[in-house]
Amino acid sequence: MRVAAMTPLNPKELERFIKFAIVGASGAIVDFAVLNILALGLGVPDLLANAISFTCAVVSNFTWNRLWTFPETRSIKKRQQLPQFGIVSIVGLAINTAVLYFAKRFLVSHGMSDALALNLAKAFAILVVLFWNFGANRLWTYKTVE
Repeated sequence: MRVAAMTPLNPKELERFIKFAIVGASGAIVDFAVLNILALGLGVPDLLANAISFTCAVVSNFTWNRLWTFPETRSIKKRQQLPQFGIVSIVGLAINTAVLYFAKRFLVSHGMSDALALNLAKAFAILVVLFWNFGANRLWTYKTVE
């Protein structure tokens, strides 16, 4: 597979990135909902709530990316693909958690309410991880797609 064929200049790859981002947006809804229920509604510590909400979003994203973004990969066994997606997601969780932690601290230290800071930090963390997840999954989990 040529790296040039996987750039955003390639119309098919741009279409995949847009689909990946749409799937990611639906995952973000799951992520935000679970995070807010756990952290703000039930008082679960932010980083634990983030890990749980991120995991829920990963399950949703894996399912929809397999069915819609990269349907060509359905012939690959889930037991091969899911661990790859999972490893990429674990790194993504580490990045997400670090960004969330530091961004929230920064926003709260500048007078923002805890709830607003948590949600803005989460939005920023999701945006940062979007690029990691697409690149790493495209090069590894979905590398067989031309």
